[in-house]
Amino acid sequence: MAEGDPGTDQRQNEEIEAMAAIYGDEWCVVDDCAKIFCIRVNDTAKNPKWTLCLQVLLPNEYPSTAPPIYQLNAPWLRGQERMDLSNSLEEIYIQNIGESILYQWVEKVREFLIQKSQMAEPEPETTKKTEEEDVECEEDLALACDSESPVKALETDISENKTETEELPPIDHGIPITDRRSTFQAHLAPVVCLQQVKMVLSKLYENKKIANATHNIYAYRIYCEDKQTFLQDCEDDGETAAGGRLLHLMEILNVRNVLVIVSRWYGGILIGPDRFKHINNCARNILLEKNYITLPEESSKAVGKNKKVKKDKKRSEH
Repeated sequence: MAEGDPGTDQRQNEEIEAMAAIYGDEWCVVDDCAKIFCIRVNDTAKNPKWTLCLQVLLPNEYPSTAPPIYQLNAPWLRGQERMDLSNSLEEIYIQNIGESILYQWVEKVREFLIQKSQMAEPEPETTKKTEEEDVECEEDLALACDSESPVKALETDISENKTETEELPPIDHGIPITDRRSTFQAHLAPVVCLQQVKMVLSKLYENKKIANATHNIYAYRIYCEDKQTFLQDCEDDGETAAGGRLLHLMEILNVRNVLVIVSRWYGGILIGPDRFKHINNCARNILLEKNYITLPEESSKAVGKNKKVKKDKKRSEH
């Protein structure tokens, strides 16, 4: 495979890492060198009725000027159904030329499967089980902040006079991930302005344990209603390209008005690219826990509920 543009390679690598973090075991590397990947998509996470494998090859020109080369694998998918789904994927590419689209493709396939499942046979209502896991939090943070020793200063001072929208937001802390003596932990806060981003970072740095982390990588996305656009940025804090990868994950998940920080305490053993996987996984887990993103099975239930409401409306009209 011919060498591509370094910028394009970086964008592809960031998207691949984000997809692996989002979908876990469903995302499969077929040929890393040729950049061929496969993802198994179900209509629901539990007891799926319909399953399809989406295989993609990322050409050197993707995402700048060319789409992924894809193949839809399912023994039941043929004729008009295959054509309709293919047209939907190609329409997504046309509407987003130059952008990363794998996440949108996967969720479009999932939406297609959910609709097919509901047309063929309505899903019975099931009680969702909740499982409690015993997790050892070796790096649990008791955030009793020591205000006498702020270790890291912010680039700009926070004003003494704060408006209502500039109050310190609540800060949540995720479950740490430890690998080869390196520990990663995510922190999250809802933010609606840049001032709140600075306040949250300042408050976190008051904690000596966080301030002394080897890296504090962060990214934020704030939706500006008046301009219909996003204010967003990221910081590597010495972990090259980690902030950009984290922001890319947040863009793919389309989260808004949130700041995510991932602290890493280096344990003396190099873990290579796995560090980026852990950073993204920490971020994804806390975004999921705080309901900034939803599981596929929850999405399918929402679609089913909306469909039922529409049917009830039609009956009432008649």
